[in-house]
Amino acid sequence: MEIPVRQATDDEVAFFGEHGWVRLDRLVDPGAVAALRERARERLRARSRARETLVDQAFGQSRDIAAEDALFGALSTSPAMGRNAVRLLGGVRAVRVQVTNLLVKEPGEHGATEFHQDFPWMPMDRSAMLTVWLALADVPADMGALRFYSGSHRCGLLGRSFTRAGDDQLSQHPWIERLELSPPLDLKAGDATVHHALTVHGAPANRRDGDRLSFTVTYFDADALYTGLPYRQTDGLGLEVNRPFEHERFPCLRP
Repeated sequence: MEIPVRQATDDEVAFFGEHGWVRLDRLVDPGAVAALRERARERLRARSRARETLVDQAFGQSRDIAAEDALFGALSTSPAMGRNAVRLLGGVRAVRVQVTNLLVKEPGEHGATEFHQDFPWMPMDRSAMLTVWLALADVPADMGALRFYSGSHRCGLLGRSFTRAGDDQLSQHPWIERLELSPPLDLKAGDATVHHALTVHGAPANRRDGDRLSFTVTYFDADALYTGLPYRQTDGLGLEVNRPFEHERFPCLRP
């Protein structure tokens, strides 16, 4: 089973390196996205709607979808996706899949996603990591498409967000607002954005009538070592501290 995925251009790779994020129009064939969208809607309808964390107030999610759905599994382990991740990160020989996720931001149910970095929670010893955020349906900017502070990936580890209400990266580090904020993005189904795990990013609330629907897959340096930091996804897997993530949960993709 193969899903058509295009290669990132040299200009897109260069833009990512400079800004810490990039837009990839028609990354995935829109026809293939239609099949993914219907599977996503079915899976999200069955998800738990418990609101236990601040993240739950920003969007709904269904984690590790690739482990349970062959089509999403094929997309996340696509050789083209792996090549793109290696090229965008630069300086890595290969990548591993860290996590896959279905995300939904429902109007009237979910608020804004506060500005944050992804990496501060991770149990890896290096930050070469990125997330591909694929629109499964059209996502106009006012539906809650992501926005990014350009160049923030070069500012280092800035700390955790989603720990207390109103305590996001902008309240912790007001100087971030001196960086350029990416423009509002109107995405079509099959378009994607990619952001580095150190890039400060967030999203407004969904102001449209329909649901914002997306699939995300995160890739990290295949040579990263496990630190032993408590993390729900890796706890109990038997990973060895200071050894690579050699486990079936983290398939390795080489260019």
